[in-house]
Amino acid sequence: MSETDEQLAQRAGRGDRPALQRLLERHHDTAFRFSYRLLGSRADAQDVAQEVCIRLVERVASFRGDSRFSTWLYQMVLNACRDHMRRQGRVRELQQGFALAEAESRADWVDSDMKLRWLYRALDQLKPDLKETALLILAEEVTQEDAAAILGISAGTVAWRMSEVKKRLRAMADHDDERV
Repeated sequence: MSETDEQLAQRAGRGDRPALQRLLERHHDTAFRFSYRLLGSRADAQDVAQEVCIRLVERVASFRGDSRFSTWLYQMVLNACRDHMRRQGRVRELQQGFALAEAESRADWVDSDMKLRWLYRALDQLKPDLKETALLILAEEVTQEDAAAILGISAGTVAWRMSEVKKRLRAMADHDDERV
């Protein structure tokens, strides 16, 4: 039977190198994917994922198990992305390459591709806190409770933010329909 992330983290925190290696292998792709969605650049996402792996090695002993390991990891990735954007002095951008890659692999889904690109462009116009929340819920498919833990806010605030996201997306869609 496979060990849970939490069990591996506890072992890794006590210096068990194979446990640490398994955690890194299990979660590198998650760190890269979420970073890519937040930053919109493969190179930046690779840098951040590598940085997160280094931070994981340095900080795994501080994992107390108060939350799931994945929640702790998402927080680490989110903070690393925020740090990266601050260092570069860039405005937060959603990655639009994801929609383009999806379109290339599904050329016959032109309408879906257009809708997905519209959605990412629309999300890109939201305030950073709303974008982060929407990406966690919609793209990463985490629960509202997990998103709250990752973002360090209440579940009610997550629910409010998602309500705001929906309201603003509807308004943007209505505005686009008026122009057609």
